[in-house]
Amino acid sequence: MTQVFHNKSKVIITCNKRLSPYLQDEVKALGYTIERAFSTGVELHITLTECIRLNLNLRCASQILYAIKSFTAKNPDDLYNEIKAIEWEELIDFTGYFSVTSNVDNPHITTPLFANLKVKDAIVDRMKEKKGLRPNSGSDANKAVIHLYWKDADADVFIDTSGETLAKHGYRKIPGKAPMLEALAASVILATQWDKKSPFINPMCGSGTLAIEAALIATNRAPGLYRMNYGFMHIIGYDEQVFFAERRLLKDQVVKNIDFRIVASDISEDAVEVTRKNAKTAGVDTLIDFHVCDFEQTPVPEGGKGAVVFNPEYGERLGVHSKLELTYKRMGDYMKQQCKGYSGYIFTGNPDLAKKIGLKAARKIEFYNGKLDCRLLEYELYDGSKRAPLIIE
Repeated sequence: MTQVFHNKSKVIITCNKRLSPYLQDEVKALGYTIERAFSTGVELHITLTECIRLNLNLRCASQILYAIKSFTAKNPDDLYNEIKAIEWEELIDFTGYFSVTSNVDNPHITTPLFANLKVKDAIVDRMKEKKGLRPNSGSDANKAVIHLYWKDADADVFIDTSGETLAKHGYRKIPGKAPMLEALAASVILATQWDKKSPFINPMCGSGTLAIEAALIATNRAPGLYRMNYGFMHIIGYDEQVFFAERRLLKDQVVKNIDFRIVASDISEDAVEVTRKNAKTAGVDTLIDFHVCDFEQTPVPEGGKGAVVFNPEYGERLGVHSKLELTYKRMGDYMKQQCKGYSGYIFTGNPDLAKKIGLKAARKIEFYNGKLDCRLLEYELYDGSKRAPLIIE
């Protein structure tokens, strides 16, 4: 256990459902070999030290879990005994703090909180026996975090090297109404045909997550630039020099200036101000043009190349369905008439409203927003030299 930062083990990188393809691309781009991919993540075989780099770089991930033990547990007593046998005194400071999370599907467990309590008790009892004192524990994920995966009789215990979720990128201090999670916004952008070298237009920007994530991606600003606390920092053996070396690499890779514009607009002055403040926190406010206007007045840079991405209301939480039908038709008209040569995208969870757009989608890319089944609809907005967009009668 003393070499946990240098020993290779199974590592699970989790993500929200349907983000796995974009997470896989990120992990491979960082030079790692994926041993298994599934709908909510990927599996690698690496050291805990290597998890540091992943934590700082990944845009689409949620947690990075480093396995410390796999075992069979038929019931809570088995679980307790197996957990207590782990050398926790070599992993967690007995004067520190830890929390327990879990993903449990076992016939003896009616609530995950009970499984969490058994894990916590086993750790505390072991520490008291070995050290005479026990660490504090609770629900906060800002120190050491231990994760239990228990399905039927098969169990794995992990160090959650992330702690608080990676899906929030740390710059959005003011969320706005019905905000899109940062990891989802990054994945949506990565799913588009945007080349990161041409304009990115985000009408109806809300709290600005899509526009800001586009600026971060275009300038190679990694999420680790906005965060200074991770779960791995609270495990015995952590070397802060490794973290600071990785963070210096993040700073060195930033592209300071871009020669194209990112445009964010909203009819709400408050929304644009929230976007501006969040962009300033992220350090990209000078790269974004902000406009308070109806989306039809959103300026489109000339040149006929780039991406226009809408994330409108879809009647689930904020809007009224009948009022939105006209809005969706106007979005289609705006893209068709003002965004020729661009790739157009509308992210929606309402297929009935999507029919009102009046354009035929070239692709329908599946996502979830929370538990809501959504689609990113892609439209090829040909200019006059090519065939006109197909219209749905």
